[in-house]
Amino acid sequence: MTHAPLPFSWLQIVRLGLVQTALGAVVVLITSTINRVMVVELALPAIVPGGLVALHYATQVLRPRWGYGSDVGGRRTPWIVGGMAALCLGGFGAAVATALAASHLAAGLALAILSFLLVGMGAGAAGTSLLVLLATGVEAGRRGAAATIVWVMMIAGFAVTAPLAGHFLDPFSGARLVAVSGSVSLIAFLVAVLAVTGIEPARSRRAAALPEKKPPFRAVLAQVLAEPAARRFTLFIFVSMLAYSAQELILEPYAGLVFAMTPGATTKLAGLQHGGVLAGMLCVAGITVFLGGPLLGSLKLWTAIGCALSALALAAIAFGGPVGPGFPLRAAVAGLGFGNGVYAVAAIGSMMALAGRGGETERGTRMGVWGAAQGIAFGAGGFLGTLAVDLARLVTVEPVYAYAAVFAGEALLFLVALAISLGVEHATVGKRKNPLTETASFQLSPGFDAR
Repeated sequence: MTHAPLPFSWLQIVRLGLVQTALGAVVVLITSTINRVMVVELALPAIVPGGLVALHYATQVLRPRWGYGSDVGGRRTPWIVGGMAALCLGGFGAAVATALAASHLAAGLALAILSFLLVGMGAGAAGTSLLVLLATGVEAGRRGAAATIVWVMMIAGFAVTAPLAGHFLDPFSGARLVAVSGSVSLIAFLVAVLAVTGIEPARSRRAAALPEKKPPFRAVLAQVLAEPAARRFTLFIFVSMLAYSAQELILEPYAGLVFAMTPGATTKLAGLQHGGVLAGMLCVAGITVFLGGPLLGSLKLWTAIGCALSALALAAIAFGGPVGPGFPLRAAVAGLGFGNGVYAVAAIGSMMALAGRGGETERGTRMGVWGAAQGIAFGAGGFLGTLAVDLARLVTVEPVYAYAAVFAGEALLFLVALAISLGVEHATVGKRKNPLTETASFQLSPGFDAR
């Protein structure tokens, strides 16, 4: 007689969060340091690093295929390790390409394209399989907290790596950039490998239980997309992430142009927003873990609250511009961060719960579909937000009205996402269970219409 594996302990969840820390450490050097070096030290057009980052986001369409691959093998660890290997190799290659571009531009850019493709594919493979592993092993009452842990630990990777790398990069040279990037990539890979070693094999032998004959990828993907709940959730993820990311590149310019804030003040404003995100995530995690129940444990409820708060804050920011300097912009931005944090935790927790709807043979494919929607929307959101501002400024002379129109549009997108989410199946966290006697499970929110 075989026994169901025990849910992940808090220590195991934190260990898996270290993978996100390692992932964030590699990515931050690409999106910040290498981006800056290309534009400033190499004097390349900003579209060059912008196009390379867009290429990284474009590879997210492959996430369903990576998820399906882990479904076929029945194990997620090899895909996490393999994905991190590709990510770290790509991160190191991007640094080498940047240094090479200083003397051989064409060769450097060619290597950069290959490296950013590796970064995108590696992050997609590792990130998707990591979420699937968490979805498999985290009990319902801990999903919100688990989502918070992995998100915060990814941010920790950003926060720790950026200043340390900056310290060792001075005085700057191409050789130093390669050395620092290589060190970060190697350490990140080792941390990720140690984090996942022994967790999955000690919990289950899923590969032996899965049928030998697997349906082809296209058939599984079509089956997932044919299900109303999965299709609606995919649409919800895309629309909400579009609204979530569209303000990323326009909030600080808005504060500078309309409220006459200095660069230092707008940077602090961004920090205030991130602090609000953390507060929102911790709030949902604490309530769902320590209180739970049919109401307070409903991820459907928290998703709706997060979308509503985000829409309200964006609308306030939009209408605050014409009010002028007297408007409490900092409070509105903090509120936006809090709403975003509530939304993010509830969305990731729901993703974990809904991934298991089709069983182990579809779990990775489902997570991959939602990851692809998230990645594509996030990449498109920043670009479309800036494009919308430029187009609006062609219609109106005053920049305040152009920015206000875009923020109002984002608020409307969050309301659309809220409406979509109400028709999607979410998890409800019941009374806290004894992890020694019960395995992970979740209840379906009442009133779901699958038509």
